[in-house]
Amino acid sequence: MKNALRAATALALVTGAAQADTITIATVNNGDMIRMQGLTEDFTAKTGHEVEWVTLEENVLRQRVTTDITTKGGQFDIMTIGMYETPIWGANGWLVPLDDLSAEYDVDDILPAMRGGLSHDGTLYAAPFYGESSMIMYRTDLFEAAGVEMPDSPTWEFIRDAAAKITDRDNEIYGICLRGKAGWGEGGAFITAMSNSFGARWFDEDWNAQFDTAAWNDTLTFFNDMMQESGPAGFSTNGFNENLSLFQQGKCGMWIDATVAASFVTNPNDSEVADKVGFALAPHKDGIEKNGNWLWAWALGIPAGTQNVDAAKQFIEWATSKDYIELVASKEGWANVPPGARTSLYENPNYMEVPFAKMTLDSILSADPNNPTVDPVPYVGVQFAAIPEFAGIATEVSQEFSAVYAGQQSVEEALEKAQAITTDAMEAAGY
Repeated sequence: MKNALRAATALALVTGAAQADTITIATVNNGDMIRMQGLTEDFTAKTGHEVEWVTLEENVLRQRVTTDITTKGGQFDIMTIGMYETPIWGANGWLVPLDDLSAEYDVDDILPAMRGGLSHDGTLYAAPFYGESSMIMYRTDLFEAAGVEMPDSPTWEFIRDAAAKITDRDNEIYGICLRGKAGWGEGGAFITAMSNSFGARWFDEDWNAQFDTAAWNDTLTFFNDMMQESGPAGFSTNGFNENLSLFQQGKCGMWIDATVAASFVTNPNDSEVADKVGFALAPHKDGIEKNGNWLWAWALGIPAGTQNVDAAKQFIEWATSKDYIELVASKEGWANVPPGARTSLYENPNYMEVPFAKMTLDSILSADPNNPTVDPVPYVGVQFAAIPEFAGIATEVSQEFSAVYAGQQSVEEALEKAQAITTDAMEAAGY
């Protein structure tokens, strides 16, 4: 019955396409997106539509799609965007509402945290391809050899101590690999999520910058000292993909990053340590019960003004559907399906046997974008503040932080500059 329904749906899609279109999609060069490109023939077979891909590094993608949508450039029919851009662009009328997706697609199956973060005033403006939080991925063999046991929810102090114990620079094994790369969604995202767990925040309730506080000094000092002690050389330019490569090569004892990376570090085709990886919640500071994990979705949205709205919606339904998840599972196994987007995935016994499935869900559910910090804030967002000015400000601030990691300035100098950058920008914006 299920196969007959799928066949009927596929036929309806082909029949419903009055003409075959070619759609252009801008996407990030992450593993799940690369996998999606490899499966596009399935979409073309069902709909007749062809797909052209523009695949970009994360910081470049953000620049390109932001420029295109704000200038109405019309280069793309679908953009890969996230929880930061979607509600802002939706409110501006820059995205096509996804309020008429098919009943079979089952919008209500999207995890509430993901659906809420990709909506404005209750209207969905982008569909999550995958959802993520962040968590600790660690080498169980190195921990065992050092006589260290990872708690389910460790403190930052424990992590720093453990990192020092398992570092072996002579053999190119670094106790911890973390993002230091400039970019609000790269190193900026990590240090912001970490700062939440240290009691820091970007703004107080009156939108005053808060970089001149002890909590921010503690965060940046702790991060930099830990990475200088136990991190790889050049960590100031390492982002998601660079750290993924280091971990897969067996050079990282711990990596705190996107939960979506779990399938890559446990894939024996790509990872030299696939059978030696454990998982734990992102750390919290001793005495503060706020974990330093983020909440994000890479999602597919349609820029207003595209001439291919119908074909674009058909692609989004295909790529973010339950059927797509089963397609990936049939070809590459349940561990490699896009995680964190649909409730039904976490009700599927096949998927819940995957070693990192429960920790991923626990991490996603523990992140609260409405209450991201210890002290109250006027913004929504865990590793970002959902205001239009944030991306520009945070990109500059993250560059100052990366300069600290590279030894080019002190923590105090960077925070003084961050305070000035943020204060000037917010005053200019009228806050």
